[in-house]
Amino acid sequence: MFKKLIAAAFGVIFAVSLAVSPGANAADNPFIESGDAKLTQGDYYGAIADYSRAIELNPDDADAYNNRGLAKSVLGDHDGAIADYSRVIELNPDDANAYYSRGFVKFIQGEYYGAIVDFDKAIELKPDFALAYYNRGVVKTSLSDHDGAKADYDRAIELNPDNALAYYNRGVAKSKLGDHDGAIVDYDRAIELDPDDADAYYYRGIAKSNLDDYYGAIADYDRAIELDPDYAEVYTNRGGAKGSLGDHDGAVADYDRAIKLNPNDAKAYFSRGYVRSELDDHRGAIADYDRTIELDPDYANAYYNRGVNKEGLGNYRGAIADYDRAIKLNPNDAKAYFSRGYVRSELDDHRGAIADYDRTIELDPDYANAYYNRGVNKEGLGNYRGAIADYDRALELNPEDAVVYSNRGGAKGGLGDYDGAIADYDRALELKPEDANAYYNRGVAKSKLGDYRGAIADYDRAIELKPDDAWAYHGRGNAKRKLDNYYGAIVDYSRAIELKPDYADAYYNQGIAKLKLGDYESAIADYSRAIELNPEQAEAYYNRGFAKSELGDYRGAKADYYQAIEIKPELKDR
Repeated sequence: MFKKLIAAAFGVIFAVSLAVSPGANAADNPFIESGDAKLTQGDYYGAIADYSRAIELNPDDADAYNNRGLAKSVLGDHDGAIADYSRVIELNPDDANAYYSRGFVKFIQGEYYGAIVDFDKAIELKPDFALAYYNRGVVKTSLSDHDGAKADYDRAIELNPDNALAYYNRGVAKSKLGDHDGAIVDYDRAIELDPDDADAYYYRGIAKSNLDDYYGAIADYDRAIELDPDYAEVYTNRGGAKGSLGDHDGAVADYDRAIKLNPNDAKAYFSRGYVRSELDDHRGAIADYDRTIELDPDYANAYYNRGVNKEGLGNYRGAIADYDRAIKLNPNDAKAYFSRGYVRSELDDHRGAIADYDRTIELDPDYANAYYNRGVNKEGLGNYRGAIADYDRALELNPEDAVVYSNRGGAKGGLGDYDGAIADYDRALELKPEDANAYYNRGVAKSKLGDYRGAIADYDRAIELKPDDAWAYHGRGNAKRKLDNYYGAIVDYSRAIELKPDYADAYYNQGIAKLKLGDYESAIADYSRAIELNPEQAEAYYNRGFAKSELGDYRGAKADYYQAIEIKPELKDR
């Protein structure tokens, strides 16, 4: 943006500076006239030489200093230009144009506060100096004083209603202040005054994007590209608008073009990485984030997003390393702590996860999912009361979250509050009637209360919704067994084992059902398989021992009883 402003302003300085060279001086000092001629022809070195000669002849010639300052500023000798303008001011303290010109050169040098002081003085001396207001606004924009900049642009436009750049820059200031509608009005006027201004179309597109008018934004970006086909930033932003509309292929094509035009554009790589991530192309996204970080090693969100994609590939350690770096660069990024907490939870580091969720909540006390996830990890540590407190807060923030009700039901079940658990599962199913897990868990709670028929009804529904759920078949088998429906229980256990061949508890409970039916040999086979899968299951040894004794294999029974008691000494008292 400022490159265009600088070029325009140099033309303004030419107009302002040359206007103050009186023709009368040329007769007394011919070097002034020749210097002016060379200046207008672009022979800046020749102009400087002539003005210097004029100053030798008349050290108090303000116009010679003024125009030499202009030539020096065009050649990038900013210090020399400032020295000349300062001499003009010394010779003529009321020369508003000299303050204006010196202020502009200070702006080019990055001396923003000094520039404002000079523009202030120019305006004091010449209250209707539209260009001084305009350029002071530009400097204030550079200092992020958008309110002050807007006020200056307002005055510049009042004094010169046809200054397209003033409308353009006021639009930028309004956008920075969040007034995107007002910005669009200004960009409209800037385009009306200068229909070939690619920047005005580009920034109007940005304002429309900020208002979620992506189609309108794309139309403006298209026009900007038509006017300037090599405008890399426009392709990047058009890609963002296309991505927001779900046109991922179009977005990637625009990012590709932006990168071709500017291979060092970190934002274009970052944005393409984001789209690739949306397409589940985690490896492609990571490659783009790698390049983003190579170009900008302090790009915190690039580390964060790369971590998200490593997480998507199951590379949890790599994800944590990236989240660590994102947090180091931005210690107040709640989402980075939240994501690191999630990965730590996946690695069963519940305490580390809780610490991250603590920090997330400290930074964002209304982050409902942080309370929920912290509750999950507290539950993983057996801290059911702490988990319930977190689930309560999550529901306070989001009362319609079925998953949280379901998990709170689980925590209440962990405390033996099965009635409370059922109430939570009821609410979860009210909010999400197709939640197979909620039916399953409610079935478990009903079984704990001895309501086996009610449990079977819930398991039936869970299986209907999720026919390959081995846990639901197992739970229904247990409920049937409790109702002495051993044949029905065995059918369910068999299905659970078919779905999950290493399901030790299913073999164990199927053995119990067969034992009840007197099928001791088959029961022994089930207990043997349960022991093979879980050698520390004392009850399996004990029950296998009983089955062996019923078949007269007392030696085998004795060995199983001894093994059961060794694992679980309290079985000795059975």
